[in-house]
Parts: sequence; structure tokens; C-alpha cells
Amino acid sequence: MENIEAKNEENTSTPMKTQKILLGVQIFLRVLTVATTLTAAALMVTNKQTVSIGGFVLDAKYSYDPTFKFFALANFIVCACTTLSLLFLYLAGRKGCNPNHYFMLFIHDLLAMSLVLAGFAAGTAIGYVGKYGNFHTGWMSICDQFGKFCKRGTASMTISFLGLLSLLILTIISANKSRQIQV
Repeated sequence: MENIEAKNEENTSTPMKTQKILLGVQIFLRVLTVATTLTAAALMVTNKQTVSIGGFVLDAKYSYDPTFKFFALANFIVCACTTLSLLFLYLAGRKGCNPNHYFMLFIHDLLAMSLVLAGFAAGTAIGYVGKYGNFHTGWMSICDQFGKFCKRGTASMTISFLGLLSLLILTIISANKSRQIQV
């Protein structure tokens, strides 16, 4: 009889342990997302360089290109929304793991991932043109003259990509957990 009770206690403790591990992983990934999106946006917003070419003073700033502005804004928005989702996750974790909560997190994570992906794609496209130019349309590359500007932009894009990957993992986790919704 004691053996059966011990097995029942072991079976009920394993799902709770798994839920705590899953909660810890989600918290870690959300904190990582907040850190990467905030860092990427801050790097882009502070990205500027002034050079003198042939007696002319030229400067490059992120604000000169609307796609870089969109990239920075998208990362700031996702940073703020992911911070709020941490609070939601904390409150949902205290009340118990309800699959309906995970559906809301799935929607949040999917929208956040889509926004970061859109900003990343736009910034990468313009960064590619800035680095290599487009000789068919007469656009010259600027990274030969504005190396620091391009390196900071590349670093910002790379860090944002790490945030995108963590959001992808969060989306998969929350989609998997929301499948357990009982109608």
C-alpha cells in the first residue's frame, strides 16, 4: 500500500517539476528577449558617424533612414511588451498553469516575433544596400567611408536576431502549451 502511495506522489510531483522548469525557461527567454531588443534598439538609436571627405563634412545617422527608425521602434515596442508579458507570466504562474493563459502568451509571442522579424528584415535589406550598394540603380556603398556606422548597425542587427530566435522558441513553447486547452 505504501508503495502505491509513493508512486502516486512521484507521478504528481513530476508534472509540477516540469511546470516549474518550463516556467523558468520562459522567464529566462523573456528576460533574454528584453535584453537583446533593448540593446539592439539602443545601439541603433545611438548609431552615428561624421567623416570628412574632400573637405566636405558628411554624417550618417540612423534617423536619416526610415527603415532604421522602424527597426529601432519595433525593438523598443517588443522590449516593452515582453516586459509586460513577464508580469503576466508571473501572475499566471502564481494562479496555476492554465492552458488559456498560454494561448494569450502564444498570441503575444507570435505578434512580437512578427514585429521583430519585420524590423530585422527591413534593417537588413537597407544594411545590405549600404554595405554593397546596388550598381544597377546607381546606389553606392557607404561602408567604405562610414565603417563605424556600419559595424554598429551590424552589431545591432545581430543582437536583434538573437531576440528573434528567443521569441521563436517562446512562440513554439506557448503554442505547444496552448494545445492543451480543453473546450
